[in-house]
Amino acid sequence: MIKLEIKDTYKTIEESSEGLFKDKGSKFISYAFHITDENQVKEIIQKIKKEHFSARHHCYAYRLGFEGEKYRVNDDGEPSGTAGRPIYGQLLSYDLTNVLIVVVRYFGGTLLGVSGLINAYKSAASDVIANSKIASKVVEQKFELEFDYPIQNQVMKVVKDEQLAVVFSVFEMKCRLHVTIRQNKVEDVTRKFGFIEGLKVEKCL
Repeated sequence: MIKLEIKDTYKTIEESSEGLFKDKGSKFISYAFHITDENQVKEIIQKIKKEHFSARHHCYAYRLGFEGEKYRVNDDGEPSGTAGRPIYGQLLSYDLTNVLIVVVRYFGGTLLGVSGLINAYKSAASDVIANSKIASKVVEQKFELEFDYPIQNQVMKVVKDEQLAVVFSVFEMKCRLHVTIRQNKVEDVTRKFGFIEGLKVEKCL
């Protein structure tokens, strides 16, 4: 029986970066941020609006979650579909998640039209991504191991063999460990722990 490999990596950016696109006097300044939850978005947008208070538009898009399942686009007064969607499209093109891109527009006096705006916001988003340091991250799950001291060696042998990261440990008569397991190894590792009599394994919430 062939075992299907579980996808457990995703791409994101490691730090904030900036980009720029100009067209017919209009200037599109783009910013990319690594985010981990939606609460960060409002704070970042407010900060950018304060820095660029004289700009006409502050458009953005973000993706969140291992598979980019949470997302939002915002045109901030631009014609519907001409700003947030093109920005979001670049996040999809580069397969990035946990990323917020904000594009600030300073109007240059000449209307760009729908196609011109779409191209401008797409290009500004593409430029800031090109200036970003993209990293591949591994999805992990945390488990708590609870066991009596006499079976410590059996437990630690699996931890060592599977190269699990220990993030918390207490070794007394009753021992507790918090370990992280790569998502596509969870089934195999927990099965090995299941062979150790007296070991209690629980997923951390």
